[in-house]
Amino acid sequence: MEAAVARPQRQLVRLRGRSYVAFVFVPTVPIVDWLQEIDATIARSPGFFVGRPVVVDLSSVDLSQSGITHLLASLQERNIRVLGIEGVEEARLTAVMPPLLSGGRTCAIEQNAPKKAEPKIDLKPTSLLLENPVRSGQTVIFPDGDVTILGSVGSGAEVVAGGSIHIYGALRGRAMAGVNGHSTARIYCQKIEAELLAIDGFYQTADDIDAALRGRPAQAWLQGNSMRITALN
Repeated sequence: MEAAVARPQRQLVRLRGRSYVAFVFVPTVPIVDWLQEIDATIARSPGFFVGRPVVVDLSSVDLSQSGITHLLASLQERNIRVLGIEGVEEARLTAVMPPLLSGGRTCAIEQNAPKKAEPKIDLKPTSLLLENPVRSGQTVIFPDGDVTILGSVGSGAEVVAGGSIHIYGALRGRAMAGVNGHSTARIYCQKIEAELLAIDGFYQTADDIDAALRGRPAQAWLQGNSMRITALN
């Protein structure tokens, strides 16, 4: 009698969900002028979009399939990598274009599910305190409220907050506050040497900041649709 041969069990593919932060571009007509604004941003902050995922929202323009192809090619020439497209009919996209996306939320980060389903009160923090400096190349993202950093933010580092940003040292990198649409958010730092400041999508790069403010305590806030940066007394 032959021994039964055990069949190898097929291993299931393990799928995991993970979310990332992407820039959303919203082109406006004329596209040529809009691309010139992109060029001006790149000129002020070279390499800012390199290696960063970008989603193109076409809901504000009416582009044909050839128009979309030309727009994507123009962004590719500027080393801008498009992760996906939204705000357009799927029939206008070709198989070689980035996929059609939907349901995106502003800077939403998926939290890890608890190991045990136990009823408890939601005590999600509304502020984040960092006692150590944020070094070059590091990114801090906290979409739920304010971020306070007791040290400095190095060149090439990023701090992204849903609320205000408080830096008790030098700000040499990028600070983006109010990313969830909070236009009343502010940015404070003890020494402003920033590469970029942004509040609710409105931004200024290093070249836009008054040279008289550099190296001094400063604050930034929105006044209408423009950002103001003044000395902090």
